[in-house]
Amino acid sequence: MSPRLMKAIINGLLIGGAVVALFPLLWMLSVSFMAPGEASALPPPLLPKHPSWVNYRELFVRAGMGRYLLNSVLVAGAITALSLVFNLMAGYAFAKLRFAGRERLFQALLGALVIPAQVAMLPLFLLLKYMGLVNSYAGVVAPALATVFGIFLVRQYARGIPDELLEAARIDGAGEWRIFVQIVLPLLKPIIVTLAIFSFLAAWNDFMWPLIVLTGQEHYTLPIGLASLAREHAQDSELMMAGSVVTVLPVLLLFLSLQRYYLQGLLLGSVKG
Repeated sequence: MSPRLMKAIINGLLIGGAVVALFPLLWMLSVSFMAPGEASALPPPLLPKHPSWVNYRELFVRAGMGRYLLNSVLVAGAITALSLVFNLMAGYAFAKLRFAGRERLFQALLGALVIPAQVAMLPLFLLLKYMGLVNSYAGVVAPALATVFGIFLVRQYARGIPDELLEAARIDGAGEWRIFVQIVLPLLKPIIVTLAIFSFLAAWNDFMWPLIVLTGQEHYTLPIGLASLAREHAQDSELMMAGSVVTVLPVLLLFLSLQRYYLQGLLLGSVKG
């Protein structure tokens, strides 16, 4: 088989796979612009006969999707910003600072990775209830302030920072906080972007924990709001597709805009680890 034919076959398979993967998303977008009941026809139409924004207007004017969207932005933004602070400091400490029990503590953290998150949900809920944080944004944000995966990711990347660079800064009289802010953080930029994307996507798409800790509809995030909306409009496929587009579009745009930094962080982290 000639190299040209082999290349054509591989490209064809890749294009075919991409079409199969993207078709549901494209059809979801198309249905969101259809008139109510249009998508229920057999066979289902691929494109709307008369595209309109009526479903999106219904979502934000009557269904309260704007409130859910704002809640998701606030929660995901807070989790991303705060978790970056804690994960970066903890990861750098495990990589470059020496303190008693460092290795054993890190091994214990890695051991926590094998414990399913669902196991900790009940005791965590009871703890937050005792603290008065149930049905609040803080109750959703607090458990995500630091993650084992985030600490591990930062540690593996920070280990590649030369010790000589840090020692030279200490000799010049720089304190640990100044070294971390002015020297370490700029070197961690690729992994910061990668971790920020991971954290934002996880917080934005999280359904189980907000469902448990949030009891008031005014605090619902987009996934919970969309699920509650589905119970009321189970037969309204067009409205549900519009809600799905609103839920997916922000994180999709974020990932596409930062894709280069995301891949760079993963690749560099794997080499330096």
